[in-house]
Amino acid sequence: MRTWRVTDHGEPEDVMRLDEVPVPSPGPGEVLLRVRAVAVNFPDVLLARGEYQVQPELPFTPGIELSGDAVALGQGVDRVALGDRIVASEIGVLSEYAAVPASGVRSAPNSLNDAQASALTIAYQTAWFGLHRRAQLHREETLLVHAAAGGVGTAAVQLGAAAGARVIGVVGSPAKAETARTAGASEVIVRSEIGGGLAKLVKELTGGAGADVVFDPVGGSSFEQSTKCIAFEGRIVVVGFASGEIPTARANHALVKNYGVLGLHWALYQQKLPDLVDAAHEDLVKLADSGSITPVIDDVVPFTEAPAAIARLATGDTVGRVVVAVGD
Repeated sequence: MRTWRVTDHGEPEDVMRLDEVPVPSPGPGEVLLRVRAVAVNFPDVLLARGEYQVQPELPFTPGIELSGDAVALGQGVDRVALGDRIVASEIGVLSEYAAVPASGVRSAPNSLNDAQASALTIAYQTAWFGLHRRAQLHREETLLVHAAAGGVGTAAVQLGAAAGARVIGVVGSPAKAETARTAGASEVIVRSEIGGGLAKLVKELTGGAGADVVFDPVGGSSFEQSTKCIAFEGRIVVVGFASGEIPTARANHALVKNYGVLGLHWALYQQKLPDLVDAAHEDLVKLADSGSITPVIDDVVPFTEAPAAIARLATGDTVGRVVVAVGD
């Protein structure tokens, strides 16, 4: 089978090589998948650079999210059946076949094609846990979503709208504004058009009250501005630091304004509360089948163009998700 491997640390297009290797056999508790599609993620860029928190030994196969078919089951696996169409998240899946832990595989929604299904797990699970588990978002509350045209941002916008919240999306350029609107944002703020006036504009849009919930995968100045427009008893969910800047949370400011800062590391739920991840997936499948959520796909590229697809994420020019087509 063909598999992409990172042979050294550096930029994806410089360090990734397409190799022929034997098809793996599933070990105990594993499922062998025939991979149909792989949604690329920013951690794939960091993996290639050697900057991710997990650093596999070289050479290694990148790719952390896929859709595919179960073609062989390891000993003790009863979670899936042969032929099941499933989604999963695990490092090392940018390959024609991948053996993954059965505990992390789940049924793909019938309403989503392979590309869309491959993009369901990480972004939508992150958004679901951020909004519903951590922030306890309520109907008619105001949700402010940073990077609202990105993969996890569009997921948060769609889930917020599906929950009955008023969603304000923040995007980096006018070209991305329509993506956020289509995802369900009732108002869209373009950062390049307002300078440092984000907090003031959010206050104006909310009649001075501010945002009840902020979903922040950006960090840096986005977090700082959010603390200035967070509502009484508001909740800021820290999802990541796409800006490259890790902000400092001021405890005295949170005390005086009476808001909370909530961290979200979704992978810990898979480790500590997998039943809750299953429940979240069931909810996401229902929402997908009802048409309330649909992963936004910016582009689907051939398997041979995977390094270029990963490199595109580092530019910040994509909207939604970029997917690598692997199967027929």
